[in-house]
Amino acid sequence: MGVERRVQRRRMQPDARRAEILGVARGLFGARGYAAVSLTDIAAGAGVARALVSHYFGSKRLLYLEVVRQMMVVPAAVSASLPPTTAGERVSICVDRWLDVVERNQDMWLSAIGLEALGNDPEIDRIMLEADEIATDRILEAAMMTGVTEGREKLRAMIRAHSGMLKAASREWLVRGTLGRADMHVMLTRTVLHLVHTVFPALRDD
Repeated sequence: MGVERRVQRRRMQPDARRAEILGVARGLFGARGYAAVSLTDIAAGAGVARALVSHYFGSKRLLYLEVVRQMMVVPAAVSASLPPTTAGERVSICVDRWLDVVERNQDMWLSAIGLEALGNDPEIDRIMLEADEIATDRILEAAMMTGVTEGREKLRAMIRAHSGMLKAASREWLVRGTLGRADMHVMLTRTVLHLVHTVFPALRDD
């Protein structure tokens, strides 16, 4: 059985192999923290040689940064294939998909947003800035606001600011237990819609 499994793994496409290693790393880093995880641990979890992990990612630090980036950057799938319906329904779908991602990876999500709070790491800071811009793109796409030109920078600034509330709210949900998933869905959906439909017009008219 073990030999058969190794053969199957050797036949995996590079992208699939890389994704598998990332998934194992995400789980281990989230559960144990950076210092307690080695490339050997990750290789063993993925059923591959340590050298292969190094081949794909270089070092533990670079692999960790990629895990953080993967965790913080809102996946394209969150806003993919949205129905041509109302902005409210589209944002609701996106929020639900995002909550799925966080719920599946909550340890790593909490670890990643904790890194942002610590600061003092230029590479992590760059990842967080990139993640905020991509998240803003996803939200504006869902809210059907990508074509806005007048006041565009204010609009994007508001959505970036909303991401700070989102991270704080996720701690209330996953750490304190003061909010449930359904509460998160209502709060995040309605605050986005309030920002784009009520607050943004008021800022633009100032």
